Amino acid sequence: MEKTIEKTRFERFLDSDVWHSFKSSPVAIISSLVTLIMILAALFAPYIAPHDPFDLVSIDIMDSNLPPAWQEFGEARFLLGTDDQGRDILSTIMYGARISLFVGFASVIFSMVVGITLGLISGYAGGRVDAFIMRVADIQLSFPAILIALLIDGVARGIVPKELHEELSIYVLIFAIGISGWVQYARTVRGSTLVERNKEYVQAARVIGIRPGTILRRHILPNVMGPVMVIATIHLAIAIITEATLSFLGVGVPPTTPSLGTLIRIGNEYLFSGEWWITIFPGITLVILVLAVNLLGDWLRDALNPKLR
Repeated sequence: MEKTIEKTRFERFLDSDVWHSFKSSPVAIISSLVTLIMILAALFAPYIAPHDPFDLVSIDIMDSNLPPAWQEFGEARFLLGTDDQGRDILSTIMYGARISLFVGFASVIFSMVVGITLGLISGYAGGRVDAFIMRVADIQLSFPAILIALLIDGVARGIVPKELHEELSIYVLIFAIGISGWVQYARTVRGSTLVERNKEYVQAARVIGIRPGTILRRHILPNVMGPVMVIATIHLAIAIITEATLSFLGVGVPPTTPSLGTLIRIGNEYLFSGEWWITIFPGITLVILVLAVNLLGDWLRDALNPKLR
């Protein structure tokens, strides 16, 4: 009798329809490469950035508002020019993308945890619990996410002592963006849970006495993660834009922290005086990052849904 060799998870992934769909989609390949390059540039910013925008010793106010290196009065050591504080634009973009991506990923993870938990409970318990959670979700959907984030940020600033505002601002921003985005996860997971809870494998688990929490974690959760990953990918782009919007409005990260939204807000004040590079280059970076993540999310949605192929 021939001995069968079990394939590893990686080998099964290479044989899957998702990998085949990825290889045959130039848009997915390009968008994933762009996203990966930006993430790596942000992660390794302390090592590859030409300058450190947080090092006050190396920053000279006399270098402020210098144009890009290819323009008149530009300097080669500042490829994309400098901002009003003399910080290198290229370096601040790398560090700014680092902060924007951190806030985006952290808020998405927070939204996923809250939304998946409430969605599982709502779909599995049903009855009044389901009705209450869904009515709360319906109420939140009637307000724009940016308005909810502004409200939460304002309340947090009123509660937190002023001397801790800058120290806790990023965490408040993550909570504000995260709590405004849990509804989509909850509604999607609830719908999938309503379908899964009536299937035979769940009923068999109930019969043998497995606890509801274990059934949700081991049996139902793995089967509802496909749509959740699609939502998370698209939500990452929304979270990055929300962070940039709040920072642009002056209620996000502190002005001394060079996030993409902060750089765009600072550059907007100098746009009409001719220093266009301070806001244009961070703006282009934000657009490219969000576009790449959105295209990746669109591909993932099509790859995980056979009806859309």
